[in-house]
Amino acid sequence: MISTSDFKNGLTVEMEGNLWTIVDWQHVKPGKGGAFVRTKLRRMRDGSVIERTFKAGEKFQEAFIDKKSMQYLYRTADTFHLMDTTSFEEVTVPAALIGDGAGFLKENMELEAQFHNGKLMNIQPPMFVDVVIGSTEPGIRGDTSKGGMKPATLETGATIQVPLFCDTGDMIRVDTRTRAYVSRV
Repeated sequence: MISTSDFKNGLTVEMEGNLWTIVDWQHVKPGKGGAFVRTKLRRMRDGSVIERTFKAGEKFQEAFIDKKSMQYLYRTADTFHLMDTTSFEEVTVPAALIGDGAGFLKENMELEAQFHNGKLMNIQPPMFVDVVIGSTEPGIRGDTSKGGMKPATLETGATIQVPLFCDTGDMIRVDTRTRAYVSRV
């Protein structure tokens, strides 16, 4: 059992029959009344985020998550084929399990798979990926009325907003969590 005093970012707990990862937490001790813990929790099954408040000292069952390194091989329709880098076993994963990060996967990319009781729960792509811009409109000098951003389609098929100075064929770094342009490489 784990208490609210042991909460930290990234910790996974079992609550209401689901696995929840703590995204953010804050211990609050008001001048009047008992202390409490305000948290943001992400459900591992679908990635939804909720805010929940707990009394200080509440206890939860800690979920033990086994993390393995997997290599992305290829995609067929709505499934991804991954290989365990230690046992070389191939695993097929539905696209819904990877979520928004699926648009940034390139062949032979290393991913982190999270297992609970032997069942695959989540796939985490790297935080930053380097990709080539497949196509984008040319930026017109002085056209900054929209904040200086334009849409670009990447080699992986994802579409993101990039600065006006980026052109087709440029290698850029993208944050997979926010789907945002970081820098040119």
